[in-house]
Amino acid sequence: MTRLATWLAPLAQIHGISGPRKYAIAVILLAHAVVTPGLSTAAPTATAALALKPVQSEVPYEKVSGNDIAKCQVRDIERDDWSGWEVFAADGTLLRRFADTNGDKKVDLWCYFQYGLETYRDVDSNFNGKADQYRWMATAGMKWGLDRDEDGRIDQWKMISAEEVTQELVNAIRDADPERFASLLASPRELQSIGVEGERLKTLSDRTSRAASGFKRFADSQTAIAPATRWIQFAASAPGIITADAEDLTRDVIAYENAVAMFETEGESGQMMVGTLVRIGDTWKLVELPVLSEPGDPIAQTSGTFFTPGEMAAANMAGAGGDLAKTQEMVDLLEKIDSQLSQAQKASDIARLNASRADVVERLITAADSADKRDLWIRQLVDTVSVAVQSNQYPAGLDRLKSFAAKLGRNDQALRAYTEFTIIGTEYVARNTSEKDFAKTQEWWLTSLNDFADRFPDALETAQAKLQLALSKEFEDKESEALKLYRDVATQFPGTEAAKKAAGAARRLDSIGKVVDLQGATLDGKAFKLSALRGRPVVLHYWATWCEPCKQDMKLLKVLQTRYKRTGIQIIGVNIDSSRNSVRDFLRSSPLPWVQLFEEGGLEASPLALQFGVQTLPTIMLVDQRGRMVQHNVRAAELDDEIGKLVSTKRR
Repeated sequence: MTRLATWLAPLAQIHGISGPRKYAIAVILLAHAVVTPGLSTAAPTATAALALKPVQSEVPYEKVSGNDIAKCQVRDIERDDWSGWEVFAADGTLLRRFADTNGDKKVDLWCYFQYGLETYRDVDSNFNGKADQYRWMATAGMKWGLDRDEDGRIDQWKMISAEEVTQELVNAIRDADPERFASLLASPRELQSIGVEGERLKTLSDRTSRAASGFKRFADSQTAIAPATRWIQFAASAPGIITADAEDLTRDVIAYENAVAMFETEGESGQMMVGTLVRIGDTWKLVELPVLSEPGDPIAQTSGTFFTPGEMAAANMAGAGGDLAKTQEMVDLLEKIDSQLSQAQKASDIARLNASRADVVERLITAADSADKRDLWIRQLVDTVSVAVQSNQYPAGLDRLKSFAAKLGRNDQALRAYTEFTIIGTEYVARNTSEKDFAKTQEWWLTSLNDFADRFPDALETAQAKLQLALSKEFEDKESEALKLYRDVATQFPGTEAAKKAAGAARRLDSIGKVVDLQGATLDGKAFKLSALRGRPVVLHYWATWCEPCKQDMKLLKVLQTRYKRTGIQIIGVNIDSSRNSVRDFLRSSPLPWVQLFEEGGLEASPLALQFGVQTLPTIMLVDQRGRMVQHNVRAAELDDEIGKLVSTKRR
């Protein structure tokens, strides 16, 4: 009993088993005293082994209950260098592993599995009977946390992805946990380790210090993230590099700018501007407090750090104005306004601060000493004012944008196109918010897009305008007009993402009765070709985890899969999320009995979406047994009839 307790007591303690329950497990283990080679303690029963839980919460692993526990088997680990036990389900799936890796006859590795894959482990790296490292792996992610004082809380991250940082951030705000937040912040020493020095180091260090000290007040005062909130996904454009020849850098730095965390609270979606994430070795770190939007509201913004004009602009854009001191003064003022905006509560104060911010940026536009720098400030003005208008934080901003656009001259055609196209989108949101007549707003919007395309025929934004116009024609069942617009974009703007999308949409509209193919990868990374399913009817269901109608379609698709099982029908899910992890999380909680395809890029850039130019979700396509397109956009309610016609035709 003494030898058994040597490893059982600390094991039970750190895995949440205490008091009578701890001793009950010890008795069970003793009663099944089977000597394991190299580890002179008894093999535990399946009941005892499965009662242990990971030290960290929010770990995905397979749980067994009821009569299924009795069907599980405990076996010795079959490794020459380890001793211990493994627990298997009745079908042979590996569930748990408890190992002594250093030969001291005490367990120092507790491993948890899901679907036969190890997703998490507690590690006792100093072999004192207490876990001091926690690792997620496989489908659970790549986090690796260190716990120096062995109290069950992660003090430092050895490895963590940018996506997982935003997940941890949401959870830290949810729990109002400053220590959890602090572990995500870049320290001055870490910033120095990647080559940040001088004024840039001071600026970033000051910002992280303010973030650490202000987190508790921020978490306690915000209302967007609640106890029931769960992280959904990470969103950002591709990370960028700021090179070592930039001021106050001795090495290349890799960072995300304007990263966003999506979350959900009891069915209400929300989003949070995380801002800048910088890569430090195998980890990604925050440098500032986030900015929250209430559930259902448009996203707020943070100031820039590396790639966006903001408080670091004077360092990154030396000579941004004819008088560097005045430019720095204006940049400092921007930082002050941004700080005030993050704390402001009254609508009138927020509107006033947004107006003041726009005033400062317009002064920076005037002061810029080169066309490139002027263009950067103009785009920031347009973007930030547009977001403020759409979030109802600066209602007068729309008129300001229109007035600013009117001042742009003939030499500013590209900027004018960018500005006016942004104005159309901004006003469309504003009209939908204030007007109840949706049809009237839609008519105005389409007229505005047509007028824009006529006035700026060669602008890149015209490609987007024509894509929107073509999509509206699809909704009106005017496919010949939509097809012409798609072909115009594909021909006029070769090499652009818009052209790829337009070419795919044209291919889809022109596909009825023709043999089609779809190529890509499954969620697990396996190659997929639609042509491999010839001989069976196929339903392609384009969906995303944020698309509620898509989830309703899934219920019907399950029914149809059962109803037409004898026909050999194949349902293929084509997921268009931006994050692979968000898809996996959804499917873990809501499994689907068909193959899922996934490739990075989301609705805008995923190769799976581009191949058929899919722009809206859900989109359902029906392909016959010979690989020919039957319907390229069938409604879920009509799918039963369409499949019925297809299989009855085959019988005849």
